[in-house]
Amino acid sequence: MTVDDRAMRLLIEESQDLQSEALRAAHATRPELRDIGAARAGRTPDLDRIRDYELGRRKLLKAGGFGVGVLASSGLLATTFGQRVAAIAATPAQAGTDVDIQIFQTASSLENLAVATYGAALELPFIQENAVVKAFAETTMMQHAEHSAAFNSQTEDLGGERQDGTNPKYTPIVEDAKPSLTDALAVAKLAATIEEVAMDTYLANMTLLSDGNMRILMASVMGVESQHLAVLRAVQALIEGGVPELIAIPTDVAALPAAAGSVSFPNAFEKPNLASPPEEGAL
Repeated sequence: MTVDDRAMRLLIEESQDLQSEALRAAHATRPELRDIGAARAGRTPDLDRIRDYELGRRKLLKAGGFGVGVLASSGLLATTFGQRVAAIAATPAQAGTDVDIQIFQTASSLENLAVATYGAALELPFIQENAVVKAFAETTMMQHAEHSAAFNSQTEDLGGERQDGTNPKYTPIVEDAKPSLTDALAVAKLAATIEEVAMDTYLANMTLLSDGNMRILMASVMGVESQHLAVLRAVQALIEGGVPELIAIPTDVAALPAAAGSVSFPNAFEKPNLASPPEEGAL
């Protein structure tokens, strides 16, 4: 793998610019969220809203949402892991906790898991050997840590408890995968899965948030996760296509396979099959 140091650093700078815009937007909405949290303090969560959410949730489960459809189509639903995922997906929303808070707690749990995943990757020799690739991984890990902090701030503004743990459904997957992280392809696949889970979750849950100010951070962070996923999909496709030498900045554009123009771009209209339900990472 060859890397143009200057071009890679420009890519990192662009990623940081997108990150800064997302966090600035979130910071600007905090006063409004504190007001919402203060107004809800001491009140019972809106049971009508929870019932409406449960109705939509059951419809989504029947359609194979929350990862159940992916497991079924791959024959994994009958496995121990598949049954564990299905059990978590079938768990109803917590009636004693506001759905908005559950959504932000679950988002933090996914961001915390992403931090742990990139942290594990950074311990691998073939990542450490390339200073620029290492810097890219470190930047991405830092961005996920900042996302978690921002989601936790919104949780606390709404009167909820911060989530500092990792997502209970996907943590076992990362732990089981760690021994097999022996090459760049394995790392790219694992990281891409975590990024796709986060992106799908924010896409699915964003519409469940009760206030537009709450959606601003989630939508902005979803854009950053999409960028991460696009890079990882491109890397994965070139390795699997037998042309790892094209993973370079700049690259040989004429030698790129025809699919290179589309394979790395997440389709915003895909069903969010890997979305985590709001209560999955809630406390």
